Amino acid sequence: MNAADAQSVAQDALIVMLQVAGPLMAVAMIVGLAIALFQALTQIQEMTLTFVPKIIAMFVVLLFLLPYIGGVMQSFMHRIADHIIALG
Repeated sequence: MNAADAQSVAQDALIVMLQVAGPLMAVAMIVGLAIALFQALTQIQEMTLTFVPKIIAMFVVLLFLLPYIGGVMQSFMHRIADHIIALG
């Protein structure tokens, strides 16, 4: 494996990581921003109010995105396996 192959695999892995984690992080950010706005408007400073809705929202989004995430990870694994076979 030369440097170009390693760079290609690393780039592919980073893209897959963004595809898998990006939607969950975006939902957590949006829900967190909405809760922060709600807390600022109502002056309710409850610590559990920040964590519980984010966890619930991320769990719901994860349930809906699980087939997509599985497909992305499966195609990545196939590309890695093909790359390993090509090297051997």
